[in-house]
Amino acid sequence: MPLNERLNETKKQFVSNTPADVHGAMFRMIREQQESGMAYGLEVGHQAKDFTLNDAAGVPVNLFEQLRSGPVVLTFYRGGWCPFCNLQLRAYQNILPEIEALGGQLIAVSPQSPDHALNQQEKEGLRFHVLSDTNGLAAASYQVFFEVPPYIQEIMTNRFKLNLTEYNAADRWILPIPSTFLIDKSGIIRSAYVNPDFMQRLEPQEILAALRTIP
Repeated sequence: MPLNERLNETKKQFVSNTPADVHGAMFRMIREQQESGMAYGLEVGHQAKDFTLNDAAGVPVNLFEQLRSGPVVLTFYRGGWCPFCNLQLRAYQNILPEIEALGGQLIAVSPQSPDHALNQQEKEGLRFHVLSDTNGLAAASYQVFFEVPPYIQEIMTNRFKLNLTEYNAADRWILPIPSTFLIDKSGIIRSAYVNPDFMQRLEPQEILAALRTIP
């Protein structure tokens, strides 16, 4: 089953299992971002932005150093608490052998703390870099960073018992817009998927198709 079909099933469950004001607020946030007129995400053909972030074990990982080994599939996601993100990362893990066979590698970035990143990596059996962008600087450099609106903060805190400042070991409520960039060895963005609707993600087969276009 394609990834987005599984995500749509999860969306249906989310709507049926939460009060109308809860899922209504989530859809409001999506709608506000879609209608904001903001140009989210670096565009195809632009130079990628370098960064160094710690992996789940606390080891620094530098993007441009990774590019020396081949193209990088760089995905920004919300965190291990997000069921849509977990479905995405599992689907990408499933195609990791094909990504590597095409000379590429996969790097996933979220604002969650290294401890939570490690827990997620072990729980999901992820065999790619899972990096912590706790202050959101990497997400901001790729133009996918946003401050969580107060009405979502209230729902996450009081309904889901999730405080993102604690979960992310940060001092602000921040999240990335889910996005996936394919960056070639020269540091040029070859494909870009940025979608304020966090219930939709780039299909794994589209990643592989884009990788096949890189010499």
